Amino acid sequence: MQFLLENWLLVVAALSSGSLLAWPSIAAQLAGPALSHHEATRLINDRDATILDVRDAAQFQAGHLPSARTIPLVDLEKRCAELPTKRPIIVVCEEGRSAAKAAKQLRAQGRADVHVLAGGMVAWRAAGLPVVR
Repeated sequence: MQFLLENWLLVVAALSSGSLLAWPSIAAQLAGPALSHHEATRLINDRDATILDVRDAAQFQAGHLPSARTIPLVDLEKRCAELPTKRPIIVVCEEGRSAAKAAKQLRAQGRADVHVLAGGMVAWRAAGLPVVR
């Protein structure tokens, strides 16, 4: 106990750094289910999932999933009504972080069947899956 009292600054620094290291895992859990490219392909084929690309227009034009529709993350809140309500939604971005934010936003607006493509376009391209330009 005396060590903790004498070195309280070190204890605070250790707790802070541990929290910062754990945050990405916590944020991923809050974003909801993430799908591998295999799981995403099954959901697209089996349940006609809507693919929502939340990257900006230039990134979308550089390459996107076949049949993906684009609504940049900054416009999602006001354009959410454009998305079908009875189909699952797979949210895609470049690496997964923006997609997680978008999925959280969609769930907050009442969409329940929302998924994030794990690893985003980077993982999709690495798997050699089709990209439309």
